[in-house]
Amino acid sequence: MSGREGVIRRPAPSIESSNPHSRHSVAQDLSAPLGGRKARREAAKARRRRHLPIARLTFLLIVLVLVGLWAQLTFVQDPEGGRPTADLALNGGPQGNAVAGAVSREDTPATITAEGEAFPANAGGPSIQTIGDGAFDGLAPELLALEPDDRGIIPALSEPTSYGPIPRRGSDGLTPFAAYARPSVSAEAAAGRPRIAIIVSGLGINHAGTLEAISALPDAVTLAFAPYGRTLEETVPAARAEGHELLLELPLEPFDYPQNDPGPETLLTGEPARANIDRLFALMAKFGGYAGVINYMGARFTASGGDFSPVMEEIATRGLGFVDDGSSNRSLAQQLAGSNAVPFARVQEMLDANPAREPILAALGALERRAREDGHAVGMATALPVSVRTIAEWARGLAERDVLLVPVSAVMQ
Repeated sequence: MSGREGVIRRPAPSIESSNPHSRHSVAQDLSAPLGGRKARREAAKARRRRHLPIARLTFLLIVLVLVGLWAQLTFVQDPEGGRPTADLALNGGPQGNAVAGAVSREDTPATITAEGEAFPANAGGPSIQTIGDGAFDGLAPELLALEPDDRGIIPALSEPTSYGPIPRRGSDGLTPFAAYARPSVSAEAAAGRPRIAIIVSGLGINHAGTLEAISALPDAVTLAFAPYGRTLEETVPAARAEGHELLLELPLEPFDYPQNDPGPETLLTGEPARANIDRLFALMAKFGGYAGVINYMGARFTASGGDFSPVMEEIATRGLGFVDDGSSNRSLAQQLAGSNAVPFARVQEMLDANPAREPILAALGALERRAREDGHAVGMATALPVSVRTIAEWARGLAERDVLLVPVSAVMQ
């Protein structure tokens, strides 16, 4: 055997020995006519055109939107976004609270005109209302404006809002506190006799109980109405007709809120001042004719200066008084009322913490002793039947003890 014969010869790989798919494709291409191969290439290009780059197009669209927003903010100096606006020159009075002043007040008459004379009705309003001859029924307009309407509201001391009328200072400086406070004995006229103010709270919720308290209590007792009663349009005028001075109960956030919830429209800490002012307006519109407000709960809110301060400023702007129910030693009410010149008083004795006759009489005795020491004292009770009956019984003997019962406004600083 020669060297050449000893070499094993292997056949060269053919096209068919490679990948079967390749074998099939190549064989197909070799055997196919030229026109068929071109058609397949065109079909492949068409398939590639149908599969568009969706992600790239989406990204490009987002970039274009962001660039457009940037250009709008940079080159277009129009904070109203192109909306039509109009500037009105309003005859507005001083605002004690810039945040509260920003709250919208619509449909407020600015001037009442009668027989050629203009009388300011509401310095905050943009509209003008014209009243024809004889509309005042023979009374001078400025005197008619101080006459209460059917709801006990003095029109000159009322401002329309989307919630209803709320108190405001008169154009001559008259305040709702001065107008709605019950006339009483001053410290000078008391000539050293102790003066006691008692507030009964929680009225307006129980209709029958409220009417009983109104008729049973002496008219010098101040009545605080909750803003949630369904018959306030009946019970509030009844209290006013009996000569009682009125307060509005203001629900404020306690420390255990919301487990302990004062009710709808509660003023809350951590909220924007505008939101709390708006809630305040909604509460103020529940009824009218009150000289001031008193907190209902609110240990957390009254201890937060940042939240409480704008509210107290608005109360000052509205010309109302403020009574602290005395339930929290951390309350900033007295300091904020003093800095805003708000008439203020603090409850010193909770009379029915133990709602039974003997404990209530004991608390009234303690209140009387405090009044003899300090010249005056403020007590508070809820509208429980036992509280109402006991206070009425105690009040019948005050003249013999030379003690004066006065509304709370009489002792407010």
